[in-house]
Amino acid sequence: MKALVVGGAGYIGSVVTRLLLAQGHDVTVLDDCSTGHADSVPTGVPFHQIDITAAGTVLAADRYDAVLHFAAKSLVGESVARPAPYWHTNVGGTRALLDAITEHHVPTLVFSSTAATYGEPDTIPITETAPTRPGNTYGATKLAVDMMITNQTTASPLAAVSLRYFNVAGAALGAGERHTTETHLIPNALRAITDTGSSGPMTIYGTDWPTPDGTPIRDYVHVLDLAHAHVQALTAAQPGHHLIANLGSGDGYSVHQVLTTIETVTGQRVPTTTGPRRAGDPARLVASNTLAQEKLGWTPQLTLTHMIEDAWAFHTDGRTIR
Repeated sequence: MKALVVGGAGYIGSVVTRLLLAQGHDVTVLDDCSTGHADSVPTGVPFHQIDITAAGTVLAADRYDAVLHFAAKSLVGESVARPAPYWHTNVGGTRALLDAITEHHVPTLVFSSTAATYGEPDTIPITETAPTRPGNTYGATKLAVDMMITNQTTASPLAAVSLRYFNVAGAALGAGERHTTETHLIPNALRAITDTGSSGPMTIYGTDWPTPDGTPIRDYVHVLDLAHAHVQALTAAQPGHHLIANLGSGDGYSVHQVLTTIETVTGQRVPTTTGPRRAGDPARLVASNTLAQEKLGWTPQLTLTHMIEDAWAFHTDGRTIR
């Protein structure tokens, strides 16, 4: 299969690119490197460092079987403070990409969506039938893209899959997390261990939540498991249909469980401090994976320990275990 990975210089996109190559696919990467890294693109892979709106120039040059779309602005707090770039990039950019896909008759699209489209859920675990009530601009733009894709598959033979998930962790196949602005618990905790002079202690936002240990519970999926889901979606996609599937653990881990596991794996204490609950934070966010099992044949294989072992190896010396 000949695939264009849009956003393939980013964290998840670079792992998916490597997995596609390992499975014998012909891969091209497009990324403007506004948040991704050019050196994350494997040597020998054709790479176009251009904006998503110029994807048509790449698709016009050759026949592609699929596009995998990871390009997006994704900082929740920034999306609320500065919404315009999120609508411009996430929605406007994807509209241009969809137009190019249609014009050049690319049959399959896999879109990296987000469980932030659901907002604060009524029930846990979150299923695909849950109401979509995004609580921030980031989630709203991703929901708008999902709606555009649905419209496109109704009006054309495009086969599309959107995958919604929460937190991704770990490293694999020579690639890992390298965000300039980092908001995720695991990499920030690892930085707190190794960069004590600059980053300071981790803040735990509330220890009185209605959970077994008093700290919030969140869903985590290993980046390699996530990559497998995106590749499996390529064959699960059906012409004229838009499948939306959640990728989750079905269970989740508390902040305390994550920090305890980090300390076990690294053999070092994570410096922490306690702060008040953040407004709008739910006690528990976990996505169901039942539909992904049924439609993609996907279930997560790697545990929280695996995620942290891999993230720690990549953080300390840039190597990957898996």
